[in-house]
Amino acid sequence: MRAHSSHPPITLLAGGVGAAKFLRGLVRCVDEARVTVIVNTGDDEEFHGLHVSPDIDTIVYTLAGLANPVHGWGLRGETFKVLAALEPFYGKPWFALGDRDLATHLYRTQRLREGFRLSEITADIARRLGVRARVRPMSDDAVRTFIKLRGKPQALPFQEYFVRGRARGAIESIELRGLATAQPLPAMLEAVAKSSAIILAPSNPFVSLGPILGLRGFRDALHAVKERVVAISPIVGGHTIKGPADKMLRGLGHEVSALGVARLYRDIVGAFVLDHADHRQVAAIEALGMRAIVTDTIMSTPVRAARLAQVVMRALAV
Repeated sequence: MRAHSSHPPITLLAGGVGAAKFLRGLVRCVDEARVTVIVNTGDDEEFHGLHVSPDIDTIVYTLAGLANPVHGWGLRGETFKVLAALEPFYGKPWFALGDRDLATHLYRTQRLREGFRLSEITADIARRLGVRARVRPMSDDAVRTFIKLRGKPQALPFQEYFVRGRARGAIESIELRGLATAQPLPAMLEAVAKSSAIILAPSNPFVSLGPILGLRGFRDALHAVKERVVAISPIVGGHTIKGPADKMLRGLGHEVSALGVARLYRDIVGAFVLDHADHRQVAAIEALGMRAIVTDTIMSTPVRAARLAQVVMRALAV
C-alpha cells in the first residue's frame, strides 16, 4: 500500500502534450499523490494489432520522468528499429511507435484481450513505472474521434488527420463515435465530488477535453461544483501553442481567442486563466460569469509550468 497525502485531492482533465506540460509543473507545487488525472481516450487507435493510448502514455511517461523532452510524447532516447523493420510489410510508417514504447502497447493489448478493463491496466502500468498520481482513462468504453474535412467524402480517424495528414484541411465537423453510450468511470465522478480543485488543462477543447466533458452526466457534475473548476486557455494571441485547436475553433464557427474558448466552458468553469497577450478580453470573459486570471501561460520550461500551476492553485485557494 502506498501512502497518499492527507491534503484534499486535485483533479486534472487532460489531453496530451499541453496537459503533460502543465502536469509537470503541477507536481512541482503539490504532492503528486494528491493528483488524479482523467485522460482523454478519444484518440486511441490500433496500430499493427496493438491498442495505443497516446494521451494516457504521454501523461504516464511525463509523470514517470521518461518522456521525450523535445517532442513531449514518446520516450527519451527512443529508437525505431522495429518500425523500420515493419516497413516491407505495412509500407512507409506514419505513426511513430518506438522500440521501448512498444512494450507498453504489447502489455496493454495482452491485458485487454485477457478481459481486464482499460482503467485497471492504466493504473497497473502507472504503478509499475513509479507514478504516484492516479491516472485514469475517461471511460472503459470505446470512444473514437473522427474529423470531417471540407470537400472530403468521409471522416478520418483522428490520428490519420492529425499525424498522417499533419492537421491539414478545413474542418467541417467532429464526430465522437461511441460517446452517446459510453459511461464515465465512477472514479471520475468521485474525484470531482471530493477534489478541492478541478483543472481543465490547456488542451484542445474539442478533441482532447470534448470527449471527457461529453460523457453522460459529467458536465452536470462539474456544473454542481463550478466554483472549484478552473480552465486554462490553450489559445494565446489568437493562436494555439501546439496542435490544431485554432483551426478547429475557426472551422466550427467559434471565435479563435481565449474568449472563444471561455464561451465553451461558461456553464462549468468558475475561473478562467488567460495569457497576458489576451488581457483585453478580461471584461468579456468575466461577463460570462467566471473570474478571469491573467498570467504567463507559456510553459516553455518546467519552472514556467510550475509558476502557472501556482497561479492556478492560488486562484482556488488550494
